[in-house]
Amino acid sequence: MFFLSNHYPVHTFKNVFAVVGCDGSGKSTLTADLITHLAQQRQVEWLYLGQSSGNIGEWIRNLPIIGASFGRYLLRKAERAHNNNKETSSPDTLTALVIFLLSLWRALKFRRMLKLARRGVLVIADRYPQAEVSGFYFDGQGLNSANAKSWLARQLLKQETRLYQWMASHIPTLLIRLNIDAETAHARKPDHKLAILRDKVRVIPTLHFNGAPILDLNGRDPYPQVLDAALTAINAAAKLPQHL
Repeated sequence: MFFLSNHYPVHTFKNVFAVVGCDGSGKSTLTADLITHLAQQRQVEWLYLGQSSGNIGEWIRNLPIIGASFGRYLLRKAERAHNNNKETSSPDTLTALVIFLLSLWRALKFRRMLKLARRGVLVIADRYPQAEVSGFYFDGQGLNSANAKSWLARQLLKQETRLYQWMASHIPTLLIRLNIDAETAHARKPDHKLAILRDKVRVIPTLHFNGAPILDLNGRDPYPQVLDAALTAINAAAKLPQHL
């Protein structure tokens, strides 16, 4: 279904607008407000393109065959897979499989996004996959050559790499990147580890998203200013009337 080749033609996909940034940068608030404003002009849908480990974990836990105890075990694997970002960590075979399933789930949601866009629906995506840097923290693939040690993990790595190359070949109409410092992000999201936030604010601003048009905004600016800049850019790119 997804596993075609290692090379995919790169093209910009009409009607797709993505918002990326570190936790605490304001992605959720901005995407929600963009939906509210843009829905007044045309059909628009919001789509979360993160890993959704909670959803897949719930699905695993409710499988009737495996039983509750094994379901909880797999759920812990899903949580560990979602948090796996260290090249020095070598996941066991089952964890590697769950990592791949999380990426496959993301690819399925990505396909849904493409179908909506082809139908003329304006899609606002919260997060966007990239194939430059591995690590779920950065919306990259979960496996890499350093942590895929077993034969099965290496095979899954090859397939997962193709998934991310395929997704990255679809460039959004516009990608809005909210930049912020780790300390401000942590003040807004105190339940997140500061070290992880520092990794995100270090890496995310360096990503090119395969040459996508990127609007960089400062997540510390007054929010009305951020929303206005994002709406103006989307309206221009989608050729919609400018908002009032």
